[in-house]
Amino acid sequence: MEVALLEIIAAIKAGGCQGLDGDGRPLDAAWLDKLVRRRNRAMHDGARSVAKKRLLPYYLRCKAEDPARWESWGVDAACEEQLVRLLKAKPRRTASGVATITVITKPHPCSSDCLYCPNDVRMPKSYLADEPACQRAERNYFDPYLQVTSRLRALTDMGHVTDKVELIVLGGTWSDYPQDYQVWFVAELFRALNDAGGQAGFSHGAPREEGASGVVARHDSAARHDSAARHDAATCHDNAARHAAATCHDVAARHDAAARASFYASCGLACDADELARLTCAEQKRVTAGERTYNQAVRALYAQDAWERAACVQRASFAELEREHARNEGAAHRVVGLVIETRPDLITPESLTVMRRLGCTKVQMGIQSLDESVLRANRRNVTPARIAQAFSLLRLFGFKIHVHFMVNLLGASPAGDAADYRRLVTDERFLPDEVKLYPCCLVESAQLTERYAAGEWAPYPEDVLVGVLVEDVLATPAYTRISRMIRDISSGDIVAGNKKTNLRQLVEARVEERSRAEGRPVREIRQREIATGEVKLDALRLDCVAYATSAAQERFLQWVTPEGRIAGFLRLSLPRLDAPCLTPGERAQLPVHAGEAMIREVHVYGRVARLHAAGEGAQHAGLGRRLVEEACAQARAAGYVAVNVISSVGTRSYYRALGFSDCGLYQRRPLA
Repeated sequence: MEVALLEIIAAIKAGGCQGLDGDGRPLDAAWLDKLVRRRNRAMHDGARSVAKKRLLPYYLRCKAEDPARWESWGVDAACEEQLVRLLKAKPRRTASGVATITVITKPHPCSSDCLYCPNDVRMPKSYLADEPACQRAERNYFDPYLQVTSRLRALTDMGHVTDKVELIVLGGTWSDYPQDYQVWFVAELFRALNDAGGQAGFSHGAPREEGASGVVARHDSAARHDSAARHDAATCHDNAARHAAATCHDVAARHDAAARASFYASCGLACDADELARLTCAEQKRVTAGERTYNQAVRALYAQDAWERAACVQRASFAELEREHARNEGAAHRVVGLVIETRPDLITPESLTVMRRLGCTKVQMGIQSLDESVLRANRRNVTPARIAQAFSLLRLFGFKIHVHFMVNLLGASPAGDAADYRRLVTDERFLPDEVKLYPCCLVESAQLTERYAAGEWAPYPEDVLVGVLVEDVLATPAYTRISRMIRDISSGDIVAGNKKTNLRQLVEARVEERSRAEGRPVREIRQREIATGEVKLDALRLDCVAYATSAAQERFLQWVTPEGRIAGFLRLSLPRLDAPCLTPGERAQLPVHAGEAMIREVHVYGRVARLHAAGEGAQHAGLGRRLVEEACAQARAAGYVAVNVISSVGTRSYYRALGFSDCGLYQRRPLA
């Protein structure tokens, strides 16, 4: 490994850190592939072969743990920058400007019973144990601290900058979980990022993406002692036990991932996939056969002593959460977005107020369809009117609105799906900021299996499915981003439906053909992002897309290149506090007052730049500040006297520097 790394470093130095080797050849992925293959052909011992994905972790580990060896390599800052860029794995992971970390809540009963939803009893409703984020959650006992620590280490090992993090909390319906669990879960997400410190600040005992069970097996005497105390606390019910439970909560908050993992293991919880499959097999068979509901099985499995002992530490107060918020304002890994997943029928002023107190800035909302007959057929117990009400409340509270929409549901048709999506993106009662646009696919545990067996539902043929999605993309306005087109469901779990992982590429290729043939530009955000590409700042122009919703006049301010690529944007809402779909009681609970505008999102694309450092592209080039100033100017011209911003915890200091001050759930700037 070291020999290969030294050869790469020598090539970078020979090219003067200009991205070329000594012979003028570009130091790119193809060059690196060639070097690795050449090194491996020269090796006679297969166990000592070089793997690209291990080169950067090896370099970073040597730098942190063997500084004498690292210094002997003579790597200066410019050389290291080129080296990290060359060795970075999956560069698109942070191409949107932030590092995203997805975490999963523990299995819990769901208040809905949708026909198409998977019923994997090892997971929260609608998720499957084979999905990557779910596998990571299971290896880490669904503990938020351990999940973040594990993912943060993996991203760092891949060479990604993790100074700015968007946390995405998935797992069925967030609002179904008890509030003290919600507060604890989010507090531990922040605690994990706060504790991580710089890149060298990870505990060597922290779980990694692979082999976390190895950490679980390391129970030192102190950890065993702490775990025994927790066990005692969880099994007693008198005053002394309650005192011990409080003590065990303090111990669980220790800044030591290995001790946490040890605690869960001592409770009797498993984290091995094969063992968990064995433990849940009987219940899963009953659910799949229709003999028990998902909720019945989950209550039986997770009301057992092991989970009860673990649950004794899974609660926190808002005061504890706010302390972690305050720490994060100056942390090395700052939260620049917190996303929570729920359903439209659970969107209320009260639930949104709690979400804001947690630090949430974006809500993922499963609506699936706006066709009332399709919703009914799929046991989706919500009406389009209630969905519209949820949109208005979310917008007036300042949240980014990220909806889940599905094609090919029971009772749908290709033409109906295309019309349904057009309604979503043209009817002023809806108009989401972001969409997960999924085709319905069948997994064995879903109740849709019976309808499939009866011939009442069938997946669209591939060309029909692609055709519907192409129409949807072309109908998508400039202010909406289609974030995904497939879920991370393995093909082995899919009984019927799309199994192609490159579905989006198929759709986008057809979109490009249609766009060229019809002279119809693609407006959807994701296809216009500059991603990892270079951007010439002096070539950017500021464009404003104005549109009306039932709750606000919206201004989408975007920095675009001459070719229409997008380098950054801002969402400005000019609220209508008399939104027709709200009740008088809901209007009375709105967090904004007459004459106050709301900035719902500011986002600058390009390679992630470290906090307080200049980046290579649009990051930290002043584009965000200029967007904010333009938004304030437009709000002032429209007669508004103040602008609120739904700032993330990690961006509070940024907005204070722009003249905003802390004001309740938001930060506010007067426009006098």
